[in-house]
Amino acid sequence: MSHNTFGHLFRVTTWGESHGPALGCVVDGCPPGIRFTEAGLQHWMDKRKPGQSRFVTQRREDDLVKVLSGVMPQEDGSLITT
Repeated sequence: MSHNTFGHLFRVTTWGESHGPALGCVVDGCPPGIRFTEAGLQHWMDKRKPGQSRFVTQRREDDLVKVLSGVMPQEDGSLITT
């Protein structure tokens, strides 16, 4: 997958290759000041893991969340959008 863009209020563009070292996305239109944690995002990614139900993928790969930019780290470990 080279990239795919969708959305109007929040515009999400994906990047990377399915068998490459990483897949990612850029979220445009996100207002500054939204607080979140990588662990909170990981919770939702884990719902896609194999074995959760018959409706999820059967692949055997971990989806590990790593935020690369566009945020300010906070002392409590959370991140705030910039």
